[in-house]
Amino acid sequence: MLDALTIAVSATALLLASWCGFAAFRDQPTKDWHFIGMALVAVLALVQLVIGVVKLTGGEKPVDGTTIFVAYLIGAACTVPAAGFMSLTERTRWGSAIVAAGGVILAVLEVRLHDIWGGISA
Repeated sequence: MLDALTIAVSATALLLASWCGFAAFRDQPTKDWHFIGMALVAVLALVQLVIGVVKLTGGEKPVDGTTIFVAYLIGAACTVPAAGFMSLTERTRWGSAIVAAGGVILAVLEVRLHDIWGGISA
């Protein structure tokens, strides 16, 4: 995997989480600007999904197994869109809190993806 892309996805996810967490703190629902931020993070996660699949089809293999790696890739790509959809159904401060939680979850998934690919050696 590309370390720079993993860092970019993690950093933007944490920025989105802090932005939406601040909105929840101020008792505000998700706004249009939040959805633009979610789209940016989702596009980065989709790019990572495509690159991961291309690397797998090119013959590279993750250290901890292909199945778990693909499952984490798909989960990472679906996390922010799912949080965005849930925030649409909850148009209170809790919608912003849901997106903030989704950003934190995506950042954790990115760390795990990096570990599965073989980025952390024991």
